[in-house]
Amino acid sequence: MMEIQITCSNCGSGIEVIPEHHAHSVDCHICKHVTPVNFTHQHEEGILKECPVCSRQDFYKQKDFNRKIGVVLFVIAAILSIWTYGLSLVALYLVDLLLFKRLSMVAICYKCQTNFRQVKNMAELPDFDHEMNDRIVYSDHDFKGKPLSH
Repeated sequence: MMEIQITCSNCGSGIEVIPEHHAHSVDCHICKHVTPVNFTHQHEEGILKECPVCSRQDFYKQKDFNRKIGVVLFVIAAILSIWTYGLSLVALYLVDLLLFKRLSMVAICYKCQTNFRQVKNMAELPDFDHEMNDRIVYSDHDFKGKPLSH
């Protein structure tokens, strides 16, 4: 079953949700802000075609790892490299390689940053595209699920 983590538009905290087609809103446990959602039967089946929060069809996939933790680990390894002659960076590389092989994928909506885990059609989703991200975030372009074409 698909697991969804909605980012609260009011406080930025994550709201964990299991999709149910009869649910029309979710409440943030931190600030009590109500976010309207539109779950479909496809969401219940684990198929991702449309975002239940913003109704967009533009998604990307990536490894399921917290970016902030990754940056902190890199900074620590970089500082330690002064005393370890760079061996801490090699160790971090090996840990990163191990995590890359073991972690599962997560789908993310470009527009509202909603995370989707255990998606059945994950192979259909493209990897992150910086240009698509900039066009969606800064100019509100809607690609309607189609890849960027030049």
